[in-house]
Amino acid sequence: MKKRIMKNNYMKLESVTIIYVLLFFGISSRGMAQNEQSKSKSLKNSRPNIILVMTDDQGMGDLSCMGNEILKTPHIDDFHENSTRLTDFQVSPTCAPTRSAIMSGRVPFKNGVTHTIFQRERMALDVYTLPQALQSAGYKTALFGKWHLGDEEAYLPNNRGFDEVLMHGAGGIGQSKYGDFPTNSHDTYSDNVLLHNDTIVQTKGFCTDLFFKASLAWIKEQHETEHPYFAYISLNAPHGPFYDNAPEEYQKRFLKAGYDKKTAVRYGMIENIDDNFGIMMSKLKDWDALENTIVIFMTDNGMSMPPITHNGEKFRAYNAGMKGGKNSPYEGGTHVPFFMQWEGVLEKGVDINALTAHIDLYKTFSELAGVESPEKMQDIDGRSLVPLLENKDVDWDERELFVHCGRWNTGERENYKFKKNAVRTDRWRFSNNKELYDILVDPGETKNVYGSYPDVVKELQQSYDQWWESVKPMMVNENLPEVAPEDQPLVRRYHRQLKEYGIPNWAPENLK
Repeated sequence: MKKRIMKNNYMKLESVTIIYVLLFFGISSRGMAQNEQSKSKSLKNSRPNIILVMTDDQGMGDLSCMGNEILKTPHIDDFHENSTRLTDFQVSPTCAPTRSAIMSGRVPFKNGVTHTIFQRERMALDVYTLPQALQSAGYKTALFGKWHLGDEEAYLPNNRGFDEVLMHGAGGIGQSKYGDFPTNSHDTYSDNVLLHNDTIVQTKGFCTDLFFKASLAWIKEQHETEHPYFAYISLNAPHGPFYDNAPEEYQKRFLKAGYDKKTAVRYGMIENIDDNFGIMMSKLKDWDALENTIVIFMTDNGMSMPPITHNGEKFRAYNAGMKGGKNSPYEGGTHVPFFMQWEGVLEKGVDINALTAHIDLYKTFSELAGVESPEKMQDIDGRSLVPLLENKDVDWDERELFVHCGRWNTGERENYKFKKNAVRTDRWRFSNNKELYDILVDPGETKNVYGSYPDVVKELQQSYDQWWESVKPMMVNENLPEVAPEDQPLVRRYHRQLKEYGIPNWAPENLK
């Protein structure tokens, strides 16, 4: 069956279409013909640079362009306005699973990733990773920020295909219990100790500012030496905790307006991301680095935010009309923003409504980069998005995407088979083995129609059962012993380096 185009029923502000009269701009028919010819050119093996910016725990409703009336995100709003947008883009409900899907092109459980802690966040070592594939095609690769796919030596990004790495440990800065550097628990998001390639270093400044500055310094070097590159800017913000981990100047306007401290901190972190994103786009433009560069903004899972208190009144944060949030099997857990720009190649202000997912990025980037895959590597679950980028109306076969929040207690996997799980198709979302929602007419999942479509339920139950049995043998990290905080790999490495030669200061090159 061919794909039914899903209407983007939520998230959008009312749009205004501006019709430009081409004659006023002096565009000749010859120029128009050249433009059409450019559009029809195949994007395969075009070898663009790739900049992937992914934030942590920021949901669809955490942008003003998506309808949030409290936040101000003008730079990402402008990027959204001029982007090709995947309006039905699905990820996993939590951090590490989404990252493993991007890095492998496979659904997370096939990588051994079923949790965010307890060694169950480690991506299986037999995965031929996306950066390894891009390296094989001559790309330079870099990670700035959050890795969260294993902190033992063999699992670290420098051993999984990244040339340049600046990262914190565990799933969040300050999570020393689960493996981040112990000193980061004191001043959680500023002046952090990080791993820079093979050396643990002391840095200065707010983490988001630092990760963007470091990435821009590295990108500028690749641009000047004309190396094709993949920059993975994987931010820790706006992940909690929310006690004081945002620059004071970004909290002020929220506190002055009567919002509670947690809201000021979280929304402050988002507005700081927006400013840094704007600086990045401005620098890329100044360097004439946008013509052969894809820039992507996305988030790793749905919103994670406590209720907002404003002048004593408590209410739920805006979530673009979606049910659930992070760590839920509903749209609010897995449906995230995905905006993409490629100067002179992708159209501006275009919505692609096909059902797409994080598992599709591996094959997409590989096809664009001209990767020749090795004979022996993991099977890829995702599809290439290249046909959609070339023609948004191309036939796009219906598909089934499988969701499970994982996070079961050690040894209790089978008891969790139908807890916080879902099957998503172009039309349906079948959750927890007892809820069926018609996403086409009910994107907010307000009406359970389980009893009205028994044939659909039976078909999706069978698909899920088959998928569950197929992934169980690949959950290679199940039932491992819990690691004590002092025995976490990067904690031990920190104390060893501190004793041997200390923790040197490090800062990225200043950009003019």
